[in-house]
Amino acid sequence: MLKIAIRDLQHGPASTSGELSSSDPVFAGLDLPLEGPVAVEGQLQATEGDDFLWRGVIRATARLACRRCLTEVAVRLDRDVDVLLTSDPDAADDPSVYPLPAAAVQIDLTGVVREELALDVPAFVVCRDDCAGLCPTCGADLNAGPCACARSAEPT
Repeated sequence: MLKIAIRDLQHGPASTSGELSSSDPVFAGLDLPLEGPVAVEGQLQATEGDDFLWRGVIRATARLACRRCLTEVAVRLDRDVDVLLTSDPDAADDPSVYPLPAAAVQIDLTGVVREELALDVPAFVVCRDDCAGLCPTCGADLNAGPCACARSAEPT
């Protein structure tokens, strides 16, 4: 359950757990090839004023391309999350704060999950530390061995 009624938080913290399908519309436009569902667990609680603190964990697997040889690599994304949700307009410039509408009656964490998951994606992935990459001339995968370019460039 990633949507919690604010009135339910008056009685104490609420558990948040659920799965979002990799095809969920919340991930549209991310260009993130998720493999399987995104698992979410955490706890949401009211703090001072009209602020709410969500502490959770987001787990997913994405298929990304190795930056050297372009082979697909399964990358595990595990992100611990501590975020503040508030309707205070003065906090809107803080990138670690998520805005809430002033008249909100429920908190929907799916947007937070989307953003935090996107932040966890590594900029560069390699399939293995000793990946040889692609030949800059012919594009052959050098992990499979030397290409024809290397043999023809050798002196006789």
